[in-house]
Amino acid sequence: MKMPLLLGLLCTPMLNVTPTQAAEWPGDEWARATPAEMGLDAAQLAKARDYALSGGGGSGCIVYRGKMVLNWGDAATLYDLKSSGKSIGSTALGLALKDGKVQLDDPAQKYHPTFGLPPESNAQTGWIPKITLRMLANQTAGFGKPGGYEPLLFEPGTQWSYSDGGPNWLAECLTLVYKRDLNDVLFERVFAPLGIKNTDLVWRKQAYRPELLDGIRRREFGSGFSADVEAMARIGYLYLRDGRWKDEQILPAAFIGAIHHPDPALAKLPVREPTEYGKASSHYSMLWWNNADGTIAEMPRDAFWSWGLYDSLIVVVPSLDLVVARAGKSWNREKNNDHYDVLKPFFRPLAAAVPKRAAAYPPSPVIANIDWEAPAGIARRAEGSDNWPMTWASDDALYTAYGDGQGFVPFVKSKLSMGLAKVTGAPPNFEGTNISAPTAEALGNGKDGRKASGILMVKGVLYLLVRNAANAQLGWSNDRGATWQWADWKFTESFGCPTFLNFGQNYGNARDGFVYLYSPDSDSAYVRTDRMVLARVPLDKIRERDAYEFFVKIGAGGEPQWSRDIKQRGAVFENAGACYRGGVSYDAALKRYLWCQIGLPNDAGFGGFAIYDAPSPWGPWTTAYYTQSWDVDPGDTASLPTKWMSDDGRTLHLVFSGDDCFAVRRGTLSLKP
Repeated sequence: MKMPLLLGLLCTPMLNVTPTQAAEWPGDEWARATPAEMGLDAAQLAKARDYALSGGGGSGCIVYRGKMVLNWGDAATLYDLKSSGKSIGSTALGLALKDGKVQLDDPAQKYHPTFGLPPESNAQTGWIPKITLRMLANQTAGFGKPGGYEPLLFEPGTQWSYSDGGPNWLAECLTLVYKRDLNDVLFERVFAPLGIKNTDLVWRKQAYRPELLDGIRRREFGSGFSADVEAMARIGYLYLRDGRWKDEQILPAAFIGAIHHPDPALAKLPVREPTEYGKASSHYSMLWWNNADGTIAEMPRDAFWSWGLYDSLIVVVPSLDLVVARAGKSWNREKNNDHYDVLKPFFRPLAAAVPKRAAAYPPSPVIANIDWEAPAGIARRAEGSDNWPMTWASDDALYTAYGDGQGFVPFVKSKLSMGLAKVTGAPPNFEGTNISAPTAEALGNGKDGRKASGILMVKGVLYLLVRNAANAQLGWSNDRGATWQWADWKFTESFGCPTFLNFGQNYGNARDGFVYLYSPDSDSAYVRTDRMVLARVPLDKIRERDAYEFFVKIGAGGEPQWSRDIKQRGAVFENAGACYRGGVSYDAALKRYLWCQIGLPNDAGFGGFAIYDAPSPWGPWTTAYYTQSWDVDPGDTASLPTKWMSDDGRTLHLVFSGDDCFAVRRGTLSLKP
């Protein structure tokens, strides 16, 4: 029985970034604009262009928000794109998925009776029936590098190995599925609708295998396409728009999503020839390269690109609304460098040229602004300590945890990576008291020590989420933090910095019978990601890992969809390259969920933060407050304790770790009419 298309496409959900402005579509020519007219940094674009030409000539173009803002070289020259053909060829796979002709996890043998043969030695391995279309598209099938009839080098699905032979088998499977020359299929269904003519793009005859397959022209994906850069840009623009061209959905959006948000399990496979391909398994999917692991730090993680010999590139960056095509001669490479290093002088100025955007979400329909008290009014305690997740407990105290310090005065004797404390009173007259908790306290600085990322009291029991614990671990205390027990399980996939959603005192006024957890979608607490993820668990089963469900998406009826399978997790919040730490609280008077997010990048690194609001734990999120540069250092964590919210919900107190202390600043909300 076939799985539905979406499930067949993905083991994990993807992030599809849809630009807020209406898409522009090229006619016979691209609409043009100057960098200045589009708000781009012309000097940075020139730096990218100059590097593109440094290999010794060539052509290229840059398309931003549907308009060509820069081009160089001869736009009519056809370049041999080499392995960029893998990405172009994968378009046929997207078509077959859309047409319901294949599923990614189907065995390739289902579509090709002589798949994998010759050589006969492949049959003797017993591995051929295990090879799926997904493995062929992800370079995990095990075929040797050349494009002919290559031997299997390892058991399918156990390693990542760059190959032309595997993609060429995929091309043959799709040829037999359509029973047509794939060149005809692609021109009819894709290239012609995009405005690409057969003089703009040419697919050569098969160079490694016989010309015909069951009487049909045999094509290859490993290489074989020649194209001009404007044709390349049109292909990139189709992918930028999630497979849509004008009013037609040519490719499934889910297929595009699988390219730039690959299955996390792929990243765990060892790379064959790592000196040549680096950590390729963590940034490759569907015959496209990507930046999902953040290897190129300055480039958004949703970026993906084709990449062939001579450094032919089709670069797609959804969050920047950017497409770049480059072809010519190879760039110089430094010995022993990572395989991505040669791309960085091109990619960095491209990303830097795009203006820093405003908040990731539109303005709040409820909150007009937050006015912060003057910096002189900020209350600061516990100098030298940071972190500070907060919860309102049954004894009316706020319980918290500090990191890399000695807590409140009087300080504990030794600097702790994780220590516990409680706070009584209200700003500005509050008092912090350290809690002796030997079964929770930890030593170690920064990444080397366990630290609290979330704290919550439910029915008199304190729960603690601890990061830097490969990835995160749950603990609980029945005596208000004095002694702790620890779960015998951990979050080992994603949820590297989880925090609890806090309601009222002792979890009072909760919306339902669940406890909610948020985290950047990363194994680490030290990486900015493109999205946040959400989990929930019945409040009487918090200690049971099997009881947790993970947010997948909002269904057609507007209701959240959940899965027990963490691999099915989807984005509850998206902001490319800017999702980091924070805290989530419920403002009961306003009936809004308030999410403080720290770590928005600015020129100095950290310095900004945002508060997003929503009517439900899963959104839709809007922006209540946003700054790229606050008037004081916000630190790297922040939250809004529900105890310190006024009865009308309009006066709040932000607890943040700026200047390594327990800092409290009053904020006053202005509401919209």
